[in-house]
Amino acid sequence: MIRIEHIGIAVKDLKDAIEIYEQMLNTPCYKTELVASENVDTAFFRVGESKIELLEATSSDSAIAKYIDKKGQGIHHIAFEVENIEAEMKRLEALGFQLLNEKPKQGADNKLVCFVHPKTTNGVLIELCQEIVP
Repeated sequence: MIRIEHIGIAVKDLKDAIEIYEQMLNTPCYKTELVASENVDTAFFRVGESKIELLEATSSDSAIAKYIDKKGQGIHHIAFEVENIEAEMKRLEALGFQLLNEKPKQGADNKLVCFVHPKTTNGVLIELCQEIVP
């Protein structure tokens, strides 16, 4: 793992959350993106070498909508940048971690992503992410 890439925060209203985080962080949202495959709208902020990702559900059956229904708004996941996502997935599986994806998938912000089940990480949803290089 190279670094904490971002912290994902589930929100009910992306527009309102962007305003709050722009004020609090004293920096503008640099990017918004719809991730249709996950039924989520995202917004990103840079904080030093890491980022904050706000996530709003675009469908009532999305993982973010279900998360908010169960736990309310708040921290959803912590994402770690990795150099080689496939190698990292194999390493973690060999150690007994349960992956939620069989292979990396396209995520937001030009990343390949894979999630690690929170039941194998003391209740924290972990995202592995690798920059997609053209």
